[in-house]
Amino acid sequence: MSRGSRTPDQGSPDEPAAPAVPQPRRSRGRAGVAPPPLGSLTQREHRFADRCRGCGSPHVTRLSMCLTDGTPVEFTSCHRCEHRTWEHAGSELTVEAVIDRSRKD
Repeated sequence: MSRGSRTPDQGSPDEPAAPAVPQPRRSRGRAGVAPPPLGSLTQREHRFADRCRGCGSPHVTRLSMCLTDGTPVEFTSCHRCEHRTWEHAGSELTVEAVIDRSRKD
């Protein structure tokens, strides 16, 4: 090949370069261990029997989380009336208690 010549896959100098083909992402989890299945509000078999404490609606989102001070809580939010609760060890926490436990020292 002469100096300055291009191979067929490089295209001409006036043409933009072809976009790079994205590589598949590698899992960061342990090899051979499948992640737990995610629930879905649209699939009846994945819904919990929880109901809103404000209006009784079964249309709620429930999440397990840990507050800043390390307190494990179950957060529930209603899609109908937007009532929210935080529960720890079976008892409901007030919003003030959640805010106090969520402050950084």
